[in-house]
Amino acid sequence: MIRIEKNIILGITASIAIYKACDLVRKLKTCGFSVTVVMTQAAEALIKPIVFQSLSGNRVYRGGIFDEQDTCKLEHNGLPSHRQSQEIEHISLAQKAHLILIAPATANIIAKLAHGICDDLLTCTVCASQAPVLIAPAMNENMYKNKITQSNIAKLKSCGYKFVAPVSGLLACQTIGVGCLAEIEEIVKQVKKIL
Repeated sequence: MIRIEKNIILGITASIAIYKACDLVRKLKTCGFSVTVVMTQAAEALIKPIVFQSLSGNRVYRGGIFDEQDTCKLEHNGLPSHRQSQEIEHISLAQKAHLILIAPATANIIAKLAHGICDDLLTCTVCASQAPVLIAPAMNENMYKNKITQSNIAKLKSCGYKFVAPVSGLLACQTIGVGCLAEIEEIVKQVKKIL
């Protein structure tokens, strides 16, 4: 029997919990999944893409939909150059995904997804994909409990998005509260359950 490798698109956003995503990539790879990381521009301020490229063994996709690396070059007449790749990256990423996992997920990415805002590579990939989406929030407790954030989470859940709830612990603001990224083992467990 031929085993088909499952492709996970791992969206990484600018939460201080980003360092835990390194362990998440390792654990997913150990489970036999192929992991392709898509980073938001803000996430790059916290950790270099080369870290995730080394851990995943795959190219890291990043930035906006019109960044030079993410679009084919145009000739002077506005038509795609035949010398460049014709790949539309958010579409190809969306098509190859068996699951899109966003961990850590900020209040910002949750709000954008809940309102259909597609202004970067990650949000466009999610919007273009028919794969299941699993979101693991990580943020300040007040941000997580904010009525708007909770409304956005409820809206996404009603659309079939799955969530791994954050846990209580020491937050970046040095207070104890709910908002820490769920345990990596729990996130991996939910990934396996979906796939």
